[in-house]
Amino acid sequence: MNGKVTFHGGAQEVSGACYLLETDSTRILVDCGLFQCPGYCARRNEEKFPFDVASLDAVIITHGHMDHIGRVPKLVRNGFRGTVYSTSPTKDFAAIMLKDSLGILEKEARDEHRTPIYSDEDIQKTIQLWKGKPYYEAFDIGTIRITLRNAGHILGSAIVEAVADGKKIVFTGDLGNSPAPLLDPPDKISDAQYLVIESAYGDRVHEDASERKTKLERVIEDTIGRGGTLMIPAFSLERTQELLYELNELVENNRIPRVPVFIDSPLAIKATEIYRGYSKHFNKEAENLIASGDDLFKFPGLQFTDQTEESKAINNVTGPKVIIAGAGMMQGGRILHHAKRYLPDPKSTLLLVSFQAAGSIGRRIFDGAKEVTIHGERIPVRAGVKAIGGYSAHADSDGLFDFVSQTAGTLKRVFIVQGEPKAALYLAQRIRDNLGIDAIAPKLGESFELSQ
Repeated sequence: MNGKVTFHGGAQEVSGACYLLETDSTRILVDCGLFQCPGYCARRNEEKFPFDVASLDAVIITHGHMDHIGRVPKLVRNGFRGTVYSTSPTKDFAAIMLKDSLGILEKEARDEHRTPIYSDEDIQKTIQLWKGKPYYEAFDIGTIRITLRNAGHILGSAIVEAVADGKKIVFTGDLGNSPAPLLDPPDKISDAQYLVIESAYGDRVHEDASERKTKLERVIEDTIGRGGTLMIPAFSLERTQELLYELNELVENNRIPRVPVFIDSPLAIKATEIYRGYSKHFNKEAENLIASGDDLFKFPGLQFTDQTEESKAINNVTGPKVIIAGAGMMQGGRILHHAKRYLPDPKSTLLLVSFQAAGSIGRRIFDGAKEVTIHGERIPVRAGVKAIGGYSAHADSDGLFDFVSQTAGTLKRVFIVQGEPKAALYLAQRIRDNLGIDAIAPKLGESFELSQ
């Protein structure tokens, strides 16, 4: 492959995935996500793209999280008229995720007296350009053949395999943490010359995933025993549905007392309906349960609170109770309203089951903060704080290393992306030391030639 790849995001940072793949005649962008971080990221998202948007032949999206799709409408606003490709579930998620994010972007823009980076009209134009593709069906974009393979991260997540002149470069997107409650493990790859791999957990090993349900059960029982409220900040895609799946089993097998369980996230409610429509993508265990007549996302005591008034009414329900709400890192969403009310309560518990980025409210609480500021108020943290790492939807350091090992015999270079510098550099060093493969954590804006 006589071409090059340039890293316009996700370079020694978790968010903002954006990779430009070029050959002599074809230009493809893999992902175009929001930079997500406290404070200065709004300015970064506003910056002009450092490449000619109109000259792009296509955009390939690995999955529906905002750090991978969040700037695609901005591409369209700036002149992109090609095709956006992803799996069909990812296209459906994008429609609801972009709409939901627009409200946040508009509020931030109003507060800071600036213009949002895109509009609802831009989102509509984006979805019109978007085409869903099945896994494993190869298609051509100019001189590059693309195949989407299962990444096992969230429903519809894809590994992007790009081949030109018989040479292969693979973009992992985010790789799943196997075994997962609903999805099959990531597909194996082979014969790749170049690999672009995520590293969110590049320097950490998850606790045993098989123990996560037991740990969830214990946290619920302990909180219920105190008569408190269990708050679980959870991402709307995958994490919420995984929790519902496991709560369904715990409730129906009488492993936990039946108490009210609230899904307090309009976005998660919409996402759950999309999950229902794509059960063919579930793993065999989940498929068999559905075939037996079990509704994986419905059990006694479960309530979906879509409307604002329904959310407020949760406060009127005396404990014990369980509240699952976005956002997963507690940087916004309804979880903050519940946190203000219940963090000062020693009987209650905050359970962290998602990645907590540096600087986020969730991360500060995880690191032991005794007080946090929410909506301008200083809130004491007296509730218990627990974390279950086994629910991560990201492969850990061992999983990432094993993925690279599958195709080690043909690899010329591995690019480590989508991780904080410490995690990315650790994984790069581990690959170099143990596999003898050139591995690098690129810096923002760096380009690399992809030689024959």
